[in-house]
Amino acid sequence: MSETTTTEQLREQVRARYAAAALTVTADQGTASCCDDTCGDGGPCCGSTVLEVDDTFGGALYAATDRDSLPVSAVAASLGCGNPIAVAELRPGEKVLDLGSGGGIDVLLSARRVGETGFAYGVDMTDEMIDLARANAAQAGTANVEFLKGTIEDIPLPDESVDVVISNCVINLSVDKPKVVTEIFRVLSPGGRIGISDVVAEDHLSLDARAERGSYVGCIAGALSRQEYLDGLTAVGFTDATVRFTQQVADGMHSAIIQATKPETSLQ
Repeated sequence: MSETTTTEQLREQVRARYAAAALTVTADQGTASCCDDTCGDGGPCCGSTVLEVDDTFGGALYAATDRDSLPVSAVAASLGCGNPIAVAELRPGEKVLDLGSGGGIDVLLSARRVGETGFAYGVDMTDEMIDLARANAAQAGTANVEFLKGTIEDIPLPDESVDVVISNCVINLSVDKPKVVTEIFRVLSPGGRIGISDVVAEDHLSLDARAERGSYVGCIAGALSRQEYLDGLTAVGFTDATVRFTQQVADGMHSAIIQATKPETSLQ
C-alpha cells in the first residue's frame, strides 16, 4: 500500500467517524465522543461505547454554565479532550478560528466572549458536522459566526486574518501536522496566539507504542509527543511555545494545553 493511499484512507476514516457522530446527535440517539472504541487490552478506552462521554473527553470538560447556555446538540456533539476557550484568553473585538469545529460548541462560546464587535470562524471537513454547527448557531441566535468547509491542512481564510486560533482534540487527527502548523501561522495576525487542546504523548513513547494505546481515529495513535509539538511550533516561527499536560487519557498519553505566539514582526 502506498503512502498516499494510506494518507487518503486515514483521512476518510476520520471523516466517516465524525460524520457518523454528527448523524447520531442529529438523530437524537445519544452523545458523541472522541473516545476510542478499544484500547490495547481490548477493552473500552474511556466508556463502554463511543456514544458515551466521561470526564476525559466531551462536553463534561466544560463548565455547567457554558453547557447549559448552548443548544443540547452542540454539547452532545462535543468530541474534544479539553476546553481551549478556558486558556485562549479571548477579548472583545477579536477574530477567532476553531480548527475542526465539529458541532460548534467552541465557536459559539468564542463568539460570546469576543462580543458583537468580534467574530468566530469554524473550519471542518465533514458536511454533516458543518450542517449541525450551522443549525446550532441558528438555534442559539448567534450571528457573529461562520462555519467553513475545508481541511485544517488548507485553511480557507486569507493570510493574517484572525487574532486567535483554537482547536480541541483535532490536530492529532491530521495526516500532515507540519502543514497544519504552517497554516495556523499563516492565518494569524502578527502578535496572534494559539490556545489548543490536544492529546499529546510523553517523549519516550515511540510511534508504535502510541499505536498500541489506541487507534488513529480515536485520537491516540496520531498524537505528537511533547517535544515534537514544541519543535514543530518553533520551526515555523512561533515563540513562547508551551505544552502542559492536564489529564492522562492512556498510559503515557495526556490531554494537554498548547500555547504559543506569533511574533509582532517577522524574524526573517
